[in-house]
Amino acid sequence: MESDDAILGLAALAQATRLDVFRLLVQHEPEGLAAGDIARALAVPQNTMSSHLGVLSRAGLVTAQRHSRSIVYRADLARFRAVMLFMLRDCCDGRPEICAPLIEDLTPCCSPKTRRKAHV
Repeated sequence: MESDDAILGLAALAQATRLDVFRLLVQHEPEGLAAGDIARALAVPQNTMSSHLGVLSRAGLVTAQRHSRSIVYRADLARFRAVMLFMLRDCCDGRPEICAPLIEDLTPCCSPKTRRKAHV
């Protein structure tokens, strides 16, 4: 990833409503949400939401697909991963102890959920 692409992604997320939109879409993966549902969930007027979704789309952080009369948006997790990895790749400058605490903090939140077995 180039610096300009990372800046575009980070800038798109550096606004409260767009960050909320992205987080909401991540929670609704892989189905995504229609634009109107996103606007209602976040109590944002639809025309304003359209602008925010446009910024996120141009940054590559969300994708849109038309379903009949509505447009369903999804978080592009591969692009988000690329932006985050861009930030982490050179952060340790050859000293992994600098990033190790960050990696440790991320691991518990992202471990797969285990299914609980019902007692018979």
